[in-house]
Amino acid sequence: MKLLNTFLSRLVISLVALTALQLEAKTLTVGFAQTGAESAWRAANTASMKNEAAKRGINLKFSDGQGKQENQIRAVRSFITQGVDFIVIAPIVETGWEPVLREAKRAKIPVLVTDRTVQVSDESLYVCFIGSDFYAEGKMAAEWLAAKVNGKGNIVELQGTPGSAPTNERRKSFADGIAKFPGLKLIDSQSGDFRRSGGKEVMEAFLKKHGKAINVVYAHNDDMALGAIQAIEEAGLKPGKDITVLSIDGIKEALQAVVAGKLGCSVECNPLFGPKVYDTISAVLAGKTVAKKLFNVDTLFDAKNTAAIIASREY
Repeated sequence: MKLLNTFLSRLVISLVALTALQLEAKTLTVGFAQTGAESAWRAANTASMKNEAAKRGINLKFSDGQGKQENQIRAVRSFITQGVDFIVIAPIVETGWEPVLREAKRAKIPVLVTDRTVQVSDESLYVCFIGSDFYAEGKMAAEWLAAKVNGKGNIVELQGTPGSAPTNERRKSFADGIAKFPGLKLIDSQSGDFRRSGGKEVMEAFLKKHGKAINVVYAHNDDMALGAIQAIEEAGLKPGKDITVLSIDGIKEALQAVVAGKLGCSVECNPLFGPKVYDTISAVLAGKTVAKKLFNVDTLFDAKNTAAIIASREY
């Protein structure tokens, strides 16, 4: 009897080990619903997700939403049908996700939300959010501006995509920040949809409408700020001298504009999510508990600290 028990114990251990090896050998398949390719930041974010997946031998099914939520929802449903192991969504807007997230939950496919948050009545519909603290970014920008212009100036704002988390949070926190300074006045605000062309077009309209009354441009991302800088220069004005420009993202081209004196500051929003996303997916699939929100640590870059890091900038 003792020999039989020993044999059975060894058999169970062998079967467990074999199952573990089979799971290890199985290629992990992840579906990623990206917003689109609207900016240099987004391109770097996509590259990080793709390159890290290739490095780890992960089968990444990538979908470009082309700036439309309906495309992303369609992609998620396709991932569910294909039976992927995990779904990652960078949501274009915050609302409208609950039905498809419920479909993923019924299919027992965990979902990770990255870059932008979602608003749902049941937070168990997704595992966690990985991204930056958009409210903190807008607050950092407001504090830098107040110190730079001694709390005085007329501001125009270039908003990102309407309804998106970064737009909502960066707008609110910046407004909260400048509210402490009566001399800082927001005289106009319009969406450039996070696109360089949008930033240029909106800035051209602002200049025609307000002219030299504009002292400051606050852009929700670097691409719009770079478009605004082009519009300012084409209007015969000098960015950094006639108009202070500040933005968020910290892409290399924007930091070059900081060094050149055209952009006052750029608050970093690190796009290189790949390693953290796949580490988190591995932890979840291994049965480990992860925090509901995982924030990246971001830095504000201006004339004081940009030159020293720009050569080694990855994006």
